[in-house]
Amino acid sequence: MNYLIFIVSVIVLVKGADWVTDGASSIAKRFNISDLIIGLTVVSIGTSAPELVVNLFASNSGSSDLAIGNVLGSNIFNTLAILGICSMITPIFVKRATVQIEIPLGFLAVLVLGVLANDMLIDGSSGSLLSRSDGIILLFFFVVFMYYTFFSAQKDQKLSIEEAEDIQKLPLGLSILMLLGGFVGLIGGGKFMVDAAVEIAKSWGVSEGIIGLTVVAAGTSFPELVVSILAARKGSADMAIGNVVGSNVFNIFFVLGISATVKSIPFNPNANNMDIVVTALGCLMVVAFVFMGEGRKISRSEGTVLTLSYVFYIAYLIYQQIGLV
Repeated sequence: MNYLIFIVSVIVLVKGADWVTDGASSIAKRFNISDLIIGLTVVSIGTSAPELVVNLFASNSGSSDLAIGNVLGSNIFNTLAILGICSMITPIFVKRATVQIEIPLGFLAVLVLGVLANDMLIDGSSGSLLSRSDGIILLFFFVVFMYYTFFSAQKDQKLSIEEAEDIQKLPLGLSILMLLGGFVGLIGGGKFMVDAAVEIAKSWGVSEGIIGLTVVAAGTSFPELVVSILAARKGSADMAIGNVVGSNVFNIFFVLGISATVKSIPFNPNANNMDIVVTALGCLMVVAFVFMGEGRKISRSEGTVLTLSYVFYIAYLIYQQIGLV
């Protein structure tokens, strides 16, 4: 029964995020807010809504390992699985700005998280956690990231407008109804998803962190997976890496920033630092692949390596959990 609840919760959660995004975007268009602003704010935040809602419920119910695992697992899934799959469909040509600025920003986000969360290792504290002050620091970096994104997009509005160009100006009543229904879907789907994930972890005899890193992370990253694969199949593979890098930065600076500001999140260095290292290595692998070939691209063979790396990482987590490693 918990498996069915989990699957239905993922569907409701993703659909709720879609409705919130579509409803809010339609209302924004009705008030003549530009496609650029809609693409950078409503659309971008909407794709991170599942991670945010799941994290708020997980941290509030004391499942901190699930909250941290959800964000780190989503970023690992985005970098290794999504980019790997998209590169296997068609080589991804990476823009210079993505290599020089946006991917390093993703690496910086992981580094900042590692420093803020490791109180025990850095200053000898009795325990490690993401405190409310840490959350505020993450949100400060998020504001800086949005500032950079906005002014970069002003120079090249194509990406943000492409993200918002299909948004229709729906009747105001329908837009409000979609917005409210989306929030209900997000709240209900997030609550039942966390509860089901905790029960599944108990039935499997594994930690909540493992469930967060795998099943929950893949479920909440489903919108990014769909958008990136569709972009790759339409020949806009460069949008895939922009979507992934942006989502990774959002997850750490925005999702964990909001979550920690609402309620401090305990951090387990023994378990979570390995995931931080894997997240950072994923960023470095992407940079290495871009510079190894010609023309700043990730080839099909390199995409295969990224995908297999994710498979091996999940296998390692499973073997470690059952005591084989």
